[in-house]
Amino acid sequence: MATLDDVSELTAERMRRMSPGNQGKLPRIDLAGLPPGPRWPVLVQTAGLLRFRHRFHPYLRRKYGDVFTVRLAPGGRPLVFFTRPEHAKEIFAGDPEVFHAGKANGILGPIMGEHSLLLQDGGDHKRARKLLMPAFNGHALREYQSLVTEVARAEVGGWRDGAEFRALERMNALTLEVILRVVFGVTDEARLAALRPRVNKTVNISPAILLGWAYPRLQRLGPWKATVDNQRRLDELMYAEIRERRTAPDLAERTDVLSRLILQGEDGDRLDDTELRDQLVTLLLAGHETTASALSWALYETGRDPELLARCQRAAAEGDDDYLEAVLKEAMRLHPIIPMVVRTLQRPATIAGWDLPAGTTVGPSIIIAHQREDNHPDPDVFRPERFLGQNPPANTWIPFGGGVRRCLGAGFSLMEGVAILREVLAAYDVVALGDDEPKVRNITSVPRRGVRIRVTAR
Repeated sequence: MATLDDVSELTAERMRRMSPGNQGKLPRIDLAGLPPGPRWPVLVQTAGLLRFRHRFHPYLRRKYGDVFTVRLAPGGRPLVFFTRPEHAKEIFAGDPEVFHAGKANGILGPIMGEHSLLLQDGGDHKRARKLLMPAFNGHALREYQSLVTEVARAEVGGWRDGAEFRALERMNALTLEVILRVVFGVTDEARLAALRPRVNKTVNISPAILLGWAYPRLQRLGPWKATVDNQRRLDELMYAEIRERRTAPDLAERTDVLSRLILQGEDGDRLDDTELRDQLVTLLLAGHETTASALSWALYETGRDPELLARCQRAAAEGDDDYLEAVLKEAMRLHPIIPMVVRTLQRPATIAGWDLPAGTTVGPSIIIAHQREDNHPDPDVFRPERFLGQNPPANTWIPFGGGVRRCLGAGFSLMEGVAILREVLAAYDVVALGDDEPKVRNITSVPRRGVRIRVTAR
């Protein structure tokens, strides 16, 4: 059994090994034949992409057309954006041995770990996805739904009639509780109290911290050192939970995701403790604030339109989950949480007529895909009916990516969001207080002012 010293060593080794600066010398790419793009300094382009993405993507498309190149730190590595659905189809249908997603997501390595589903490629990714998938199939989601509803009802039941607050804060607290109870399977209040602040600090990482991983010496300084220290303490808590869960007498009866993953596997193939830790952190980062932000935007749009609110409240009362899901999906379309889907080419490939060399990172812009007029008529209008009884054309709504790398937790996220919307709107009238706009948190975007709302008991 690993000691606390062992866990500290594992954390330090993961941070060192997964830092972009320690990933080996990258091959030089000839930029001459790539699609056009800005000639600004690399750090300026990187900052624009990370910090000002909601204006940067549309600006680049207006200036350079449907395909354009951005150069990123470290080393001026090219990222080629594609903005048409047929381009996205080519990328999502590309050979996974050529179109690697893991390398393209490498900036997250020091936090998620090398075994993260988002960072694996080839056979490793196929094995991990196979082991994880049963925990997110339809049967499992139906079992999780009652617990998600219970957690949501407890949160909403504590709101004061007439209270004004930031929806994002409450949705973050609620989705964190869902992650800890439904995914991690933690119910002991002392453990929950220890995990909450560590998890919040892990989620609330600024773009500057992510950029800093390319320069390992920064890990000894200020906010980067604080991030490493927090990761070490979170790892201690998570490894302790995993070790204890493996020997729990009721393990076979438990229905949380962690317990299912411990029991999962064929022919003796199981996830070890380090793999479990990395997959749990991945589920945490991919499924916590993303869902909270989508829910906040759904409440923002609902709170600005009395007719929409009344329609949603009827749906909540009548159990019309299809309409509530349409509202959630439209919130994800109009207010994208993740800006892009990326792959790194392991061999030369041709996309949209462009011959691209190995080592180039490519991907569809989610921001552009969701706001193109030819993809979504009247794209600035919030219209849930786009998703009622139909789906938008293929590769025009891609918040969960696509192809063999489509987000494994997509069904869980939609189930969770619908259950929470149902509880909120069945109990309260919601009014949005003022306008809001997106801002970059880390890899995600959130409402800048947190979506201020007033809730009035029905």
